[in-house]
Amino acid sequence: MRVVIAGAGSVGRSIARELLAHGHEVTIIDRQPSAMRVAQVADAEWLLADACELPTLTEAKVDECDVVVAATGDDKANLVIALLSKTEYGVPRTVARVNNPKNEWMFDESWGVDVAVSTPRIMTAMVEEAVSVGDLVRIFTFHQSGADILEITLPVGSSLAGLRVGQVVWPTDTVLACIVRGDQPIAPSPDDTLEEGDELMFVTGRQADEKELERLLGSGPTTR
Repeated sequence: MRVVIAGAGSVGRSIARELLAHGHEVTIIDRQPSAMRVAQVADAEWLLADACELPTLTEAKVDECDVVVAATGDDKANLVIALLSKTEYGVPRTVARVNNPKNEWMFDESWGVDVAVSTPRIMTAMVEEAVSVGDLVRIFTFHQSGADILEITLPVGSSLAGLRVGQVVWPTDTVLACIVRGDQPIAPSPDDTLEEGDELMFVTGRQADEKELERLLGSGPTTR
């Protein structure tokens, strides 16, 4: 996979290192000479230029990449980068960093953003996930499709404990994607048995009824 990352700060460099470690090709763009810490991500291609300008994106061969990550510290720049990548170059996937949570509402398909990543939201979700056993927690939202990733930890005494996955009729547009038991992720099959303390990860679509899922799981109201 070929990825272009706009923003060579700590966030951009961290993403680049992870992607390179998994065998992907990475190009990093930044307009600040002080951000050109090439030695820290030596295996990436580096480009000193403004990613908000079409000639820069053309030079970075954005039209040949699979994903563009707008990871600068400027929300306006991230929106422009995502929009240009999607509309001018037809990039299949754009991921944009949201620095100010107040701007999160703008990071959607109208600005060419497929996935918006807000660090405060993720941190809040992780805190809620850690303390809210039995509550349904929204971990992530895909803005383009409207799908959500939801999580719940089955509490002691759950009516689902002891049932096989195939015995449970999940609500419409709701898919049980993963069971985490201890430190072991499990791809659920119809014959897998649900146990107290299991973390259940769901992917739900636009037509999913979270209230129905809450009733089925015996959880309280969603935390968002």
